[in-house]
Amino acid sequence: MEITNFLTTILNQIQISDIFLALLGLFIVTYIHEKLTNKGPTIWPIIGMIPSLAHHFHEIHEWNTKALEKSGGSYRVKGLFGGFRGIMIADPSKIEYILKTKFKNFPKGKYYRERFGELLGNGIFNSDDDEWKEQRRIATSEMHTTRFVVYSLRTMQSLVHDKLLKVIEKQVNSSKENTMDLQELLLRFTFDNVCVAAFGVDPGCLALDLPEIPFAKAFEEATEYSLFRFLVPPVVWKTMRFLNVSKERKLKDAVKTVHEFAETTVKNRKADSNKPRGNKFDQDPCDLLSRLIKMQDQQQTTKFSDKFLKDFCISFILAGRDTSSVALVWFFWLLHENPSVENKILREISEVVLAQRAKYKHEQSNSNIVFQAEDLEKMIYLQAALLESLRLYPSVPIDFKQAKEDDVFPDGMTIGKGHRVLYHVYAMGRLKSIWGEDCSEFKPERWFKDGQFVPENQFKYVVFNAGPRLCVGKKFAYTQMKMVAASILLRYRVKVVEGQVIVPKVTTTLYMKHGLHVSFQPRQLGGE
Repeated sequence: MEITNFLTTILNQIQISDIFLALLGLFIVTYIHEKLTNKGPTIWPIIGMIPSLAHHFHEIHEWNTKALEKSGGSYRVKGLFGGFRGIMIADPSKIEYILKTKFKNFPKGKYYRERFGELLGNGIFNSDDDEWKEQRRIATSEMHTTRFVVYSLRTMQSLVHDKLLKVIEKQVNSSKENTMDLQELLLRFTFDNVCVAAFGVDPGCLALDLPEIPFAKAFEEATEYSLFRFLVPPVVWKTMRFLNVSKERKLKDAVKTVHEFAETTVKNRKADSNKPRGNKFDQDPCDLLSRLIKMQDQQQTTKFSDKFLKDFCISFILAGRDTSSVALVWFFWLLHENPSVENKILREISEVVLAQRAKYKHEQSNSNIVFQAEDLEKMIYLQAALLESLRLYPSVPIDFKQAKEDDVFPDGMTIGKGHRVLYHVYAMGRLKSIWGEDCSEFKPERWFKDGQFVPENQFKYVVFNAGPRLCVGKKFAYTQMKMVAASILLRYRVKVVEGQVIVPKVTTTLYMKHGLHVSFQPRQLGGE
C-alpha cells in the first residue's frame, strides 16, 4: 500500500515537460553514441536513416558513394523503428565473403523473394538453395551449348538488321523531327531479343510503327510495381495489396497478363514438340523453353511442371530485358561526351569491316555488313568501353543478400541473423580506394595492361554478380551489346539532343530518368 501511494505521489508530481526533457535527453545521448560508433550516415533514434534518405533521395547513389568513401567501405543501416537492419558495403573482400566464402549463409532471402513473388514465382532469379542450384545447372547446361550460342547470335543478327536498323532508317528518312528516345528503342530491342531466346516468340515491339504490345507493356508494369515494393516500408505495399488498390491492384492485373501469355506459350510449345517438322530448324528449336521440353522428353526422370517452365522463362526475361538496354544507353551517352573514345572504337570497327571485305573478296556496302562472332571477338577496345561504361553506370546499382545466421566478417564486423547486406555496385565503380585517383573518368584504357586486355577480379567488378551466382547470361549480354553498338556506330553517328537533364532514375535498375533523346546522322566508315 505504501509503495502504491509513493508511486502515485511521484506520478502526480511529474509534468509533461519533464517527460519531454527526459525523452529529449535520451534522444541526444543515443544520437551522440551513434555518431561516435557508426562511421556512416547518421542513424537517428526511432526514425533510423529516414531523414538522411529523404534529404538525399534524388541523388541517392552519389550520396551513398560519398558515405562509403568516408566510412572506409562499409556502414550500418537501420530503418524506421529499427526495421531493415543491416550493412551497406563497397568492399571487395566483404563482397567475396558473402558471394563466395560464406555463400550458403547469404541467400537472396525472404525479403527479396516476397517482393518478386507474384511475378517470378520460384524462377531462377527469385529462388535459393537446392531449388536455385538445380535451375542454375539447367540454365548453364543449355545456354553454354554450341546450339544455343549459334541460335542466339542468329536471332540477334536478324533483330538488329531486319528490325532495329530499319526503325532507325525510317526515323532518319522521316520528314518529321529526326529525334527519338534511344532508351525506349533499346528496351524494345532487348525485350524482343530475350523473348525469342527464352520462349522462341517475337512479341513484335520493334515493328516499324513501334506498336504497344500488351505482353510487353504488362511485363514492364509488373516489373515497375514489383520494384516499388523495395522503396516503401512493407506495411505500405502489403496494406495496398490487401485492399487491392493503387500500384498493387495494377501489379495484380499486369502479372495476370504476363502469366496468361507465358502459360499459353508453354502449352503451345509442348504441343509443337510432338508434331513432326518438315525441316531441320523446325524439328530442333533452340530457344530455352523448347530445349527444356526436349530435355524432359529425352530424360524420362526429368519432370518439369508447366509452372516451373513458366517461372524459369519469365525470370530469364526479367534478367535480360533491362540490363543490356540500360547499359547501352549510358554507353552511347558516354561516347557523346568522350569523342576520342568513340574515334578509337570507330577505327577498330573499320579494321574489322576491311578484314571482312578482304575475306569475302568482294565489296560490301555498310548496309550489308553483318557482324559474325569472330568479328565481335576482335572488337577488344569496344568491349573495354562497354566494361568501363558499366563500371560507372551499372544496370543494377545496388544488390543485397540476407543473412540466414549470425556472422562475422574477416575484419570483425558483425551481421545479425535476418539482417541484410547491401553491396553498392554503383559506388564501387567510383571509389578511389578501388579504382585509383582517376576513378570518375571514362577510360577504357584501364582495362589494358602492356597492350593486352585484362579483365578485373569479379569481386571488384560486380556488375554481373560474382561467385556461384555469376550471371549465366553474361556472354549473351556482351555479344548482344557489341552487336548493337558496332552495327549502329558503323552506319550512324548518335548525336545526343542538347539541353537534356541526364540523371539516373531512383529505382533498382539504373534507367535514365528522362530517357535519352538522340538523332541519327548517317556516316560512311570502313573505306566505303
